[in-house]
Amino acid sequence: MTLPIVAIIGRPNVGKSTLVNRLAGDQQAIVHDQPGITRDRTYRPAFWQDRDFQVVDTGGLVFHDDTEFLPLIREQAMIALNEASVAIFVVDGQAGPTPADHEIAEWLRTQSVPVVLCVNKCESPEQGLIQGAQFWELGLSEPYAISAIHGGGTGELLDEVITYLPSTDDLPETSEIKVAIIGRPNVGKSSLLNALTGEQRAIVSPISGTTRDAIDTLIERNGQTYRIIDTAGIRRKKNVEYGAEFFGINRAFKAINRSDVVLFVIDVIDGVTEQDLKLSGRIIDEGKAVVLVVNKWDAVEKDSHTIYEYQKLLRDRLYFMEWAEMIFISAMTGQRVEKILDLVDQAAEAHRRRVSTSVINEVLEDAIKWHNPPTNRQGKQGKIYYGTQVTSQPPSITLFVNDPQRFNDNYRRYIEGQFREQLGFKGTPIRLFWRGKRTREVERTTNRATKV
Repeated sequence: MTLPIVAIIGRPNVGKSTLVNRLAGDQQAIVHDQPGITRDRTYRPAFWQDRDFQVVDTGGLVFHDDTEFLPLIREQAMIALNEASVAIFVVDGQAGPTPADHEIAEWLRTQSVPVVLCVNKCESPEQGLIQGAQFWELGLSEPYAISAIHGGGTGELLDEVITYLPSTDDLPETSEIKVAIIGRPNVGKSSLLNALTGEQRAIVSPISGTTRDAIDTLIERNGQTYRIIDTAGIRRKKNVEYGAEFFGINRAFKAINRSDVVLFVIDVIDGVTEQDLKLSGRIIDEGKAVVLVVNKWDAVEKDSHTIYEYQKLLRDRLYFMEWAEMIFISAMTGQRVEKILDLVDQAAEAHRRRVSTSVINEVLEDAIKWHNPPTNRQGKQGKIYYGTQVTSQPPSITLFVNDPQRFNDNYRRYIEGQFREQLGFKGTPIRLFWRGKRTREVERTTNRATKV
């Protein structure tokens, strides 16, 4: 069940993102002393007393200015308002009522959603009384004076907000798959998000760097809930200046860390770049399941052999991700986008899979029959006693052997390949740990393992 939504509305630089961080109890929304940092609408879970809800940050509203992003920001704010149970209108207590505040207030009065007026930057109760009183002239409701940065007054504000929210005591727990959309700038990540959700969910622009925050969207299909995380495009460190982009990239790395499956988006026109290779290494280091999404396929002139040629070209560059499924799409036209979540389901299932010790050892037994472990120059042969899965996400298997150094890279890849072939770990990395054991320990533990 979808949690009720509280939308944060206001002109630029009044402290909306700081308030979101305060209400959500984290620092995920980017806060920087520059108007226009927040462009898309971003969702954060929050609670107060017996109410759970989502708080939605939006870009600063500016009317009568249609330069690059402002019309798109207004559109995103409007969507947030339409899906909200209540809106918090944030104003700057230190600046006092401005013409822009009056304009937003007039606009909010035409909307059907209830509005709670929040006067931010009131750093003491005395200031709050004076600064808050100025905003009665907006004609909306009682002004609640707060300090988002210090937390003063937020309790009273939330007491009023939750009067508009339904009780969530009986909300069922949902098992969701967390999916991060990762890639270089301008490869079509936001277009892919919009195509997956079927709405204009993220701002799409030909200017790279449009998305700055990591944006969470919940979608449901066939009873399965997916948390889709759109992220800022990740560029080389030397090209990133400290500020909004720096924070956005850190959010992208955190998005990889908290995801189950990564949609690794590659621009088919550019192919796999050096930055893509570095990104893929980061994803593998984090042990995440992966779907390789090759975008802009509509821009390629093709015949019946083209897709196979591109598959080979891309696979050769990403040979260390040979286990990941690859799909060619056009986020702009929607071509094959509907098949992506099928691959996500498959990858997530493999990523979470646990295999019994007895099955692990059946696979090992068959593998050794077909290909014996190597013998070193001294004539000493490697021996695998048994294996057991120790963790999932990603699946990790410990192999107990007589001497790990007797197993070369080729044989280790062979054993990994047998696990993949026999157990179907498609879409996820698997980790093998080769551990040496003394003979007496082996005799004891082997007997236990064969009984499992």
